[in-house]
Amino acid sequence: MRGFDTSGLNAALDPKLLARIEDAGLNASAPAQQRWLDGWMLRYSPGKAKRARCVNALAMGFRPTAEKLAEAEALFASVALPFIVRITPFTQPATLGTDLEKGGLLRFDDTRVMVLPKLSTRTPLSLRPDLPVRAIALEPFAQRVGTLRGSPLAQRQAHAQRLATAPVPFHAFEMREDEELVACGQFALEADLVGLYDVFTAQAARGRGLATRLCQHLLVKALELGAETAYLQVDSENHAARAVYAKLGFVDGYGYHYRTRDPSAA
Repeated sequence: MRGFDTSGLNAALDPKLLARIEDAGLNASAPAQQRWLDGWMLRYSPGKAKRARCVNALAMGFRPTAEKLAEAEALFASVALPFIVRITPFTQPATLGTDLEKGGLLRFDDTRVMVLPKLSTRTPLSLRPDLPVRAIALEPFAQRVGTLRGSPLAQRQAHAQRLATAPVPFHAFEMREDEELVACGQFALEADLVGLYDVFTAQAARGRGLATRLCQHLLVKALELGAETAYLQVDSENHAARAVYAKLGFVDGYGYHYRTRDPSAA
């Protein structure tokens, strides 16, 4: 498969499917602030999502790795962002993570890409008519999820901008009880792939199964639009969220992590 080391991929899943999911995740997180550097995609959004403010080393290119790293780090310094590199099973060169470790860049934020294949052949999901879930526009969604997370205004605005200029369509939803926002989430649809993003439950409403119900709602809506495989990205240490997704049938597809000089500043 394109010369990649497949040892980091779930052997029970088609590696070509996982490669498509990696591409879809990159498309769904594309910010306006990005440029190419000899096969590497440099993203430098001022928002919260690290996927939109890091280096994705996608192809070997022709220039020496050290030269590209120096140029990329200088770019991040020029826009006052920490220099972050995302390492996946698809990273090129495959030794980049080891090279960065030797150069003093520390590993942080281990993440799992979880996959739910063959949506149409699973036990039919049904919408709960008693759940107050409604579709909302993308800009209000960015403000709502940012408020739940406690994100500053600049990050909420950057999120809204990224959704407005995304190369794939997003569909956003919120759940309210007595007009109080208790959960929200959205999905990005690309061909038959659907990615669940920004699923978040208010602190006071956790432990009641709202995230599970909201995810079911998202999957039903995506299935209606032709989705066949779902994916999501979750912190490997977020055991509560991972348990919710496992109950829905998601399994680990592959993992990735980031490297930077000072994780506390990232």
